[in-house]
Amino acid sequence: MADFINVTALNRLAKDVLAHCEPLNNLIVCGEISGFTRHYKSGHLYFTLKDENASVKGVMFRGQARLLNFEPQNGMLVLAYGHATIYERDGAFQLYVDYMRPFGAGAAQMAFDALYKKLEAEGLFAAERKRKLPPVPCCIGVVTSKTGAAWQDVQNVIARRWPLVQLLLAPVSVQGIEAERSIVAGIRALDQDERPDLILVTRGGGSKEDLWIFNSERIARAAAVCRKPVVSAVGHEIDTTILDYVADLRAPTPSAAAELCVPDRGEILQKISALQDNIQKNIQNRIQICYNNFTMAAVRQNQLHERQLLARHEQEVQRVSALIQTAQQQNMTQVDKELRSAAALAESLNPYGVLARGYAIVSCGDTIQSVEELEAGQQIKLQGARAEAACTVQAVKKPKHKGAMGYEAAEII
Repeated sequence: MADFINVTALNRLAKDVLAHCEPLNNLIVCGEISGFTRHYKSGHLYFTLKDENASVKGVMFRGQARLLNFEPQNGMLVLAYGHATIYERDGAFQLYVDYMRPFGAGAAQMAFDALYKKLEAEGLFAAERKRKLPPVPCCIGVVTSKTGAAWQDVQNVIARRWPLVQLLLAPVSVQGIEAERSIVAGIRALDQDERPDLILVTRGGGSKEDLWIFNSERIARAAAVCRKPVVSAVGHEIDTTILDYVADLRAPTPSAAAELCVPDRGEILQKISALQDNIQKNIQNRIQICYNNFTMAAVRQNQLHERQLLARHEQEVQRVSALIQTAQQQNMTQVDKELRSAAALAESLNPYGVLARGYAIVSCGDTIQSVEELEAGQQIKLQGARAEAACTVQAVKKPKHKGAMGYEAAEII
């Protein structure tokens, strides 16, 4: 009787055979997805890949599924990277997928549109999220391939326009299975580094399949949470990726991105020269204004000095005038006093004042000074205060005794 093996041994043998078959361990299988299921607990993906004539079961474990940059859907044509083996328990031949991406224009656009709508709904493309680039960065972090043309273009443009800036390269793979993880790690590493002022994510041109990695949701979210401004420059001007919508600034090419990230040295020198000219003109204008102000101030100062001098002279004139007026007043008072004294004295000597007291003046042509001058029969005139009288001396008598005033008396008719 021939030797036999059980089913478990058969399946294990078949698995070992397939494991040593090199073509089955490095596969890229093209097929249409059907029966797609994402296990709600484990996160594993289960699906079938089919073409016109055949189908094969496929599985993608959660660790690899988390790296997908699109959401697989039934009817989507994809390229699945992985290896084929047998699931021992069921003896089922199936494909273990490590990486998967849409294949063909229809599938790729479907995946692109689905992710675009999802991120747009979350606000990752909103204009208010966009940050301005620093006008003069000191350091620029660059996420790209070290051997790619994009890195050379960026270096050449920076050296020509603004050689003062430092370039900090995060070398990454920009295509293949490891590209997504590598680019995400590069963005995060530069974001945590204190030196870069902004981050440039770039690669040169290529086919849509080559650039598809930049439609990754993980890359988009890494750029969205970046603390520093992110510039995206992937492919050529006609190429647009999800990263372009998330980035703070999208440039059509790596060279254009380098130009947008730094100022032009020639333009800066021209601006500095213009500023120097303006500063010199402003200084000259200010000097002229100061000179004019000084001249006007000197004139005003001279006028002020003259006014002050005139004011002092005016005060001196007023003081002297006051002294003269005081002296005049005193002189006038003294003269008035003397006049009054003279008037009083003259009044006291006025003979007419005596007449007012009842006396009379005796005259005969001339004033008679004494009685002894009179003679009997002489015509005389008596002048009183209010009237005068013509008289004849009847006799001149010499009394035995003198009058009260000691004078002799005459009898007058």
